[in-house]
Amino acid sequence: MTTDTSATEHTPRATGTPTLEITDLRVEIEGKPIITGVNLTVNQGEIHALMGPNGSGKSTLANTLMGHPKYTVTGGEIKFQGESILDWSPDQRARSGLFLSFQYPTAIPGVTMINFLRQALNAVAGREIPVREFRTRLNEKMALLKMDQQFARRYINEGFSGGEKKRAEILQLHMFNPKLAVLDETDSGLDVDALRVVAEGVNGITGSNPELGVLIITHYYRILNYIEPDFVHVLVDGAIVKSGGKDLALEVENNGYENILKELGLEGAGGSRRGTL
Repeated sequence: MTTDTSATEHTPRATGTPTLEITDLRVEIEGKPIITGVNLTVNQGEIHALMGPNGSGKSTLANTLMGHPKYTVTGGEIKFQGESILDWSPDQRARSGLFLSFQYPTAIPGVTMINFLRQALNAVAGREIPVREFRTRLNEKMALLKMDQQFARRYINEGFSGGEKKRAEILQLHMFNPKLAVLDETDSGLDVDALRVVAEGVNGITGSNPELGVLIITHYYRILNYIEPDFVHVLVDGAIVKSGGKDLALEVENNGYENILKELGLEGAGGSRRGTL
């Protein structure tokens, strides 16, 4: 189903050329269709929220955008800044300015945050960043996110609380300063205080980089109390079935997806692939 975001009344932070263009995207996992025809455009400076029932394909879409080898694109197109990226490796996508905040960040024992960030930033920048420049940048970003400086000395996500893992993801977002940020359930498992800090971190980078496009994947309305979306989309059984403004997210929060599915004649949809992502 084609999504016409131009029909909404919300004005984005900045108007620009499309950063991300997804056209009739179809994705399978081990021969099983998960994404069945997604159409979505994120322009420079726009914040989009993607909601949907469990198993609707939200995380599959996020991982496909970053080129995860588990997911096979069987149809459609993904363009980033006007170029097809279907044949690009994950590192090519990252170096071009795509960023994914993981729903379940992986622990990497023996590798400190500071070493990881420096090596990754050098790779993304395509040059060796001077130590003093790197440390100044890191200290500034950690202060913005209200993170103790010792945090950078810890091994990546090892022994981290849920909130610490998500803060580490947002720290990476700030350090890399991408062109498109895909936040896969960044609010999952956070208490109110941690959610507020993470949201402030996202708002901080969108405020300093008005051309940044953001796609927030979430189950819950609560993060949208802190991050104002320009557009909200509902994904059901691998396709976007409805788009609107923040009021659409509030409708989902208050009534679930049942009314939307009935309105579209899709009763019974959304649960046929429980357990998939």
